[in-house]
Amino acid sequence: MADKKHPAAQKKAAAPQKPAAPKVTPAQKGAQAESLNVEEALTQSEAFLIKNKKPIIGAVVAVIVIVAAIVLYKNYYVIPREEKAQAALFKGQEYFEAEEYELALRGDSIGYAGLLAVAQNYGGTDAANLSQAYAGLCLAHLGEYEEAIKTLDKFKGGDQLVTPAIKAAMGNCYAQTGNLDKAAGLLLKAAQEANSDVLSPIWYLQAGQILLEQGKNAEAIKALTAITEQHATSYLVAQAEKYLELAKAK
Repeated sequence: MADKKHPAAQKKAAAPQKPAAPKVTPAQKGAQAESLNVEEALTQSEAFLIKNKKPIIGAVVAVIVIVAAIVLYKNYYVIPREEKAQAALFKGQEYFEAEEYELALRGDSIGYAGLLAVAQNYGGTDAANLSQAYAGLCLAHLGEYEEAIKTLDKFKGGDQLVTPAIKAAMGNCYAQTGNLDKAAGLLLKAAQEANSDVLSPIWYLQAGQILLEQGKNAEAIKALTAITEQHATSYLVAQAEKYLELAKAK
């Protein structure tokens, strides 16, 4: 799950940076630590939607962790509207981490309006954009896959890992609706665009499983071979090889 972002941490990220120096800055150390956290979270996730029939797992874990970091990485200025939006988003994150997806999405009776309201009322802010991602994930957890797809599609990323992760999450939602062509296509795009030894193998494997289920063995072999040849250090290589044997045997 995403780490809670303490207000003090956000203020520290927004503080003026010192002149460049040869040594590694605290911000760089923080980014490195965040990257390690992402890898650790992903390497612990071996469940896949098509195999286990559970919504938004695997690649979505990456979404939750990586997207949450945007609050620190992109919050270069502090204005009252942004502060209010982030305060509302923080409450939504708390509900999300507690798996209170309905409350996170649509609000409670004690002043929190919900992620959908944050996205609508504070359009143009980083917090509103991030709210779209969280809202989409909440909808997926609630089984509202069509709405999840529409909401996730509104997220504006641009980052080499975040944007592909959103595509992968949408692909998993399409798989749940039975649109396997769309699901496989998005997962393959996500894997190719990320070009990550951590994330890409997850999405190639999911795509390969879907393609095998469709009887598209040649395409499945291509997706699975991308893991063994392009991401040979991935912990998923062994699983990819097993599915490759199945695909080649058909």
